Amino acid sequence: MKKYYVLLAVVFGAHSAFSQSDTLIGESDVTISASKWAQKISEVPNHIIKITNKDISTGQPQTAADLLQQSGKVFIQKSQLAGGSPMIRGFATNRVLLVIDGVRMNNAIYRSGNLQNIISIDPLAIRNAEVIFGPGTMVYGSDAIGGVMSFNTLQPVLQADGAKGLRVKGNALVRFSTANREQTFHADVSMGSKRFAYLSSVTFSSFDDLKMGRNGGQDNYLRPEYVQRINNRDSIVKNSDPYRQVFSGYDQWNVLQKIRFKASDAIDLQYAFSFGQTGTSPRYDRLIEYRNGLPRFAEWNYGPMLWRMHTLSAAFSKANGLFDEARLVAGYQNYEESRMDRARNALLRRTQQENVVQWNLNFDATKKTSKGRLNYGAEYVDNLVNSAGWTDDINTGDRNGTASRYPDGSTWRALGIYGTYKHEFKNKMTLQSGLRYNKGELRAEFDDTFFPFPYRDAHINDGALTGSLGVAYKASETWQINGVVNTGFRMPNIDDMGKLFETSPGLVVVPNPNLESEYAWNFELGIIHEERGKFKFELVGFHSRLTNAIVRRPFTFNGADSIPINGIMGKVESLQNIGLATVWGIQFAADFRISETIGAYLNANWTDGAETDDVKNEQVPLRHAPPFFGNAGIRWQKNGFRFEIFGFYNSEVSYENLAPSEQQKPLIYAKDEQGRPYCPAWYSLNTRAGYQWKQFNLNLAWENMTNQRYRAYSSGIVAAGSNFICSLSFNF
Repeated sequence: MKKYYVLLAVVFGAHSAFSQSDTLIGESDVTISASKWAQKISEVPNHIIKITNKDISTGQPQTAADLLQQSGKVFIQKSQLAGGSPMIRGFATNRVLLVIDGVRMNNAIYRSGNLQNIISIDPLAIRNAEVIFGPGTMVYGSDAIGGVMSFNTLQPVLQADGAKGLRVKGNALVRFSTANREQTFHADVSMGSKRFAYLSSVTFSSFDDLKMGRNGGQDNYLRPEYVQRINNRDSIVKNSDPYRQVFSGYDQWNVLQKIRFKASDAIDLQYAFSFGQTGTSPRYDRLIEYRNGLPRFAEWNYGPMLWRMHTLSAAFSKANGLFDEARLVAGYQNYEESRMDRARNALLRRTQQENVVQWNLNFDATKKTSKGRLNYGAEYVDNLVNSAGWTDDINTGDRNGTASRYPDGSTWRALGIYGTYKHEFKNKMTLQSGLRYNKGELRAEFDDTFFPFPYRDAHINDGALTGSLGVAYKASETWQINGVVNTGFRMPNIDDMGKLFETSPGLVVVPNPNLESEYAWNFELGIIHEERGKFKFELVGFHSRLTNAIVRRPFTFNGADSIPINGIMGKVESLQNIGLATVWGIQFAADFRISETIGAYLNANWTDGAETDDVKNEQVPLRHAPPFFGNAGIRWQKNGFRFEIFGFYNSEVSYENLAPSEQQKPLIYAKDEQGRPYCPAWYSLNTRAGYQWKQFNLNLAWENMTNQRYRAYSSGIVAAGSNFICSLSFNF
């Protein structure tokens, strides 16, 4: 237990629920993501956190992944600097759901490995963000098993009644950081008349190679050498600064455009365009792989990641027999990603490129009854996956086709309908129940031009009924008890069923057209004690059980247990429905109002779990269960000045408690006394200060003040060392 006391005694942490608001009551007490309609968080039995625009201004996160990490309640894994894969209650990647402005981002190639899609979202264009822990509510379909991360972007604002002319508001920001020489430039402006409004937001960020800390940590975290092409030869170059993680930097653009038209008092129309693009991004954990004592790869990059989303929405606010309010949203997303790798001393660079076209259609309505509220709606999602592969000779430029990552022309679609009902009992208790039915279909055809597939096509047609029952009981003015039982599911996508990929040296995953959906049961109990304006404590316990879970297991391909890939023999595996995953844990948060100007806070998260092993039919540590982590801190604010001292803490994960898949990644972990990989405990101490004068806002921060060298659990890149941040913004 000693390691848990370290958090209380030593570490001061960041941005918890208290830092999300100057008071314990305010915008943070209202949620939209739980039902897609505004309601008090105290009436929702699910555990929800909210991050406001003010938190973003204070925390100055570089990416949307960093934004969630600053909450102290979401663990973030990073394989490279251009990364950020959230882990929520033991689940991650395609078992957690990303939503932006009410539209799901998850598409048919979201994988079970770590994902970086969240960084396509611009944190400087976010109005607020919410995280629903657990399978969420019935308004969301497939993938919402570990949790739902809902982001709401900036909105164009109409001119107030009685006012004349245009209402113009804007913001401009510049930010610099030393650890990766960040240069960020942002501007947004909103112009509105009584019926028309327009918003434009643009952000550009440039990140250089990230520097790690110098104190603590093992020497195998260092970057002693790298591969560079010199005189048409791959040369191993000694790194003049081994604390600099060479080939980790990248650039990013984000654009948000919105047009709003108030057609009448009861009809509000809006068009929005979102754009996110990263430049070529080196995958750092692959670049530090060695074979026979020498670097394995000369190149391993993600190509530009492009995300484009168009949405048309119509909000209806005139009550009738069917609804009091309703909203219809049609969305079109085009997502592109690619992978480019070349082994050291090889002449062929392999490229695999994917393009996903996704259509979304959502209808949501709400109707007040005599003793409660009925919410209902429907959702349709359609995905088309285009996948290609080729090789380029870096000397001659000759290009030839090769096997694609996914079956080209694959489709994935789903249709869901839901209904939820909230019943209120004399302001003491709120009962929430709901049902959702989803029907999904997947189709793919395999091309054996480059790979001898033993099957020609695959077809999955599956349905799922999920339900939720929760109670929020106000025992007294200061005590509240929440309880919820709900279910979730995830239908296999194209990545599960059709991927052909080398997961690690000597292991290759081949397609399996016989997959089925996986199902989850979730149980949650929460206790809240709050005295308004003084303090708030929240303790939540949860237990989840995922059955028919999709896991990697040994397989045979055309009768062989090993096949050649990328020039070496790889043991064959496939994803199969034979797994069981159980997760349990506790989340604790405390906020204190020490005086009118000083507050303190603490977050602590403990998650444990087990899942079916990839090789043996036995339970082993859960891969996406992060170590015990948390944060705590003290904040002072007065007359436009802000000062905060905070920090983060992660406990150790011993070799025995590492998932077998993590034990097979010795290059990203430290070594214990027996030379086995493990994840040491780490902490960081940080401070930030700010001053607001009229329209100007200055923020200064010193992160990792003791310059600790550490690598977060399961991450490929080493965290930033001592980092100075300066940002200046101007509001008008």
